[in-house]
Amino acid sequence: MNQVTQPTLTIDGKTVLIEGERNLLELVRKANIDLPTFCYHSELSVYGACRLCLVQIEGRGIQGACSTPAEPGLKVLTTTPEIREIRKIAVELLLANHDQSCPTCSRSANCQLQSLALRLGVKKVRFKSVHTPVPLDESSPSLVRDPNKCVLCGDCVRMCAEIQGIGAIDFAHRGHEVSVQPAFGKLLGDVECVNCGQCASVCPTGALTVKSEVDQVWDLLADPKNTVVVQIAPAVRVGLGECFGLKPGEITTGRIVAALKNLGFDQIYDTSFAADLTVIEEGTEFLERKTNGGTLPMFTSCCPGWVKYAEQYFPELLPNLSTCRSPQAMFGSLVKAMLPDQLKVERKNLKVVAIMPCTAKKFEAQRPEMSVDGDPDVDHVLTTQELAQMIQSAGIIFDSLQPESFDMPFGFYTGAGVIFGNSGGVMEAVLRYAAEKVTGKKLDNVEFDQVRGDSGLREATIEVNGTELKLAVVHGLRNARVVAEQVRAGKSHYDLIEVMACPGGCIGGAGQPVTTSTNARALRTKGLYHADKMLQLHKSQDNVFITECYAKFLGEIGGEKAHHLLHTSYQSRRRIADESLSLTQVQGNEKTKVSVCLGTNCFLEGSQDVLNGVLRHAEQNGLEGRIDVRAGFCFEKCESGPNVMIDGEYVHHCTAAKAIEELNSRIEVDKPA
Repeated sequence: MNQVTQPTLTIDGKTVLIEGERNLLELVRKANIDLPTFCYHSELSVYGACRLCLVQIEGRGIQGACSTPAEPGLKVLTTTPEIREIRKIAVELLLANHDQSCPTCSRSANCQLQSLALRLGVKKVRFKSVHTPVPLDESSPSLVRDPNKCVLCGDCVRMCAEIQGIGAIDFAHRGHEVSVQPAFGKLLGDVECVNCGQCASVCPTGALTVKSEVDQVWDLLADPKNTVVVQIAPAVRVGLGECFGLKPGEITTGRIVAALKNLGFDQIYDTSFAADLTVIEEGTEFLERKTNGGTLPMFTSCCPGWVKYAEQYFPELLPNLSTCRSPQAMFGSLVKAMLPDQLKVERKNLKVVAIMPCTAKKFEAQRPEMSVDGDPDVDHVLTTQELAQMIQSAGIIFDSLQPESFDMPFGFYTGAGVIFGNSGGVMEAVLRYAAEKVTGKKLDNVEFDQVRGDSGLREATIEVNGTELKLAVVHGLRNARVVAEQVRAGKSHYDLIEVMACPGGCIGGAGQPVTTSTNARALRTKGLYHADKMLQLHKSQDNVFITECYAKFLGEIGGEKAHHLLHTSYQSRRRIADESLSLTQVQGNEKTKVSVCLGTNCFLEGSQDVLNGVLRHAEQNGLEGRIDVRAGFCFEKCESGPNVMIDGEYVHHCTAAKAIEELNSRIEVDKPA
């Protein structure tokens, strides 16, 4: 019997087996050779822009390893004098047009450009810069964009388009003028960015970074009037250790608590408590919808990146979203309602800080509906990276800390709350609750392996008390779009859908330590499931402090008080901010602003006639330079069209005559003689 010879090639004289690798770069790394690269990520398309992963192929010359398929018999060299010089020149050219304020850059400790410059022996830059500095873009609540540090690798562009399916940033212009920008030349905070931060997680330099709130938190801690409490998200405990040399997935909960106490926080709590609370409220909401013919499928609403995505692209599906706040938001609302009386402090002096793996949580904390009379339920959000920075700044030797315990009662949690940090964790936690609620019997086997896994879209069918539940678990917003479009088209057969914006769920959030490890997310996921196993309680309904909270403060599950504190509503964000077209020339600063909605519904109701009537009135009465007339593209008040806004006040069901009358009441119009 003939044996099949497996294909091989040689890399630096070593024979390497070809086993389905996509390109030479993967084979080189398989041979334990770390070729430098800026623009290669296994989850993204091959781009081949940086030209650093060059290799010499016998008979073919120098080629990019990432864009060259593996072929049997190739003889490959990864390091030659010519290749080393090309790589060195490439890095020098990047540095020549790069803002070299490296010591003050937030990516200074893990900047790939710095690392490669050191590795390749770049001691001076031989080329003159022709780059003109441009301003920072700090418009986003979650991210800072510094175009001066961009190396045009395209990682952020491909991440946003290919994994998240948004395309909020892309290449603009050509040649020497090429740059990466948000859509339409706007600021990042004004386009359809969902604040997930995945662009920053793959950026090799400081061009896209997490927007820091560290200084504000230091100020809170330094003010003696403040009582500062902190909540820690589940995924932080399996990520923070990486900042201090520990392996991904290593659980550091006790040391995190000790570090926070050393930093001066008054009370240290766990967001997993609020995750347990979310399970109770969301599980009850789902069972009520399923039983009473409510809107299905129901989407989970724990991920603020997904919620904003739905508001922007699928506002018609907002009734399908659970009305539950995220665990972070639930925690802030509950604590600021309960603790002022218990701790004898005024609400304005009770400050809540959240430690999250997620950059979108910064946006969520600033949503006006997550506040009371302008006082936010969560005052500041720090990412895992920012917490590490604070610990390092304070000189705390993290790996030498003795573990300490959370404060009660909001530091008590079950395994169901902990696994919230994994894709599929919210679904599994809800199933642990719903199965007992429906059957009335104790659930002995609490693990639902059907919803676990790492694929971007997973389906499962589970039978509970004779009823089939059809479930979907999604991570990555491009995958979420596929499912949402099915629901919008009426082709979905699901009952409950979990969506997380970041690959792998919260463990892969952009606020987690930046890593190039291919298995970091898998190890973090494994760490949370191990944390669940090590706890004595695995179901949210078994959390005695949750039961006590309902009995003494919240009242009935899903009742009036619980709904007020723990639930919310959403709004359509279909249009890009400030999208309008000016139709008059305005002179000076004193002007009356008129904006007429030309969105589809208002247009069909006659808004074009209103606009024309206002423009004619302005022309006939010499008002062109005194009023700023704009055509808006949607006010999201379609039921009351035509809609006109005059100096910030809406005029609904507006006619030309009605708009002119309102306009005349605000400005003096010269009457004809």
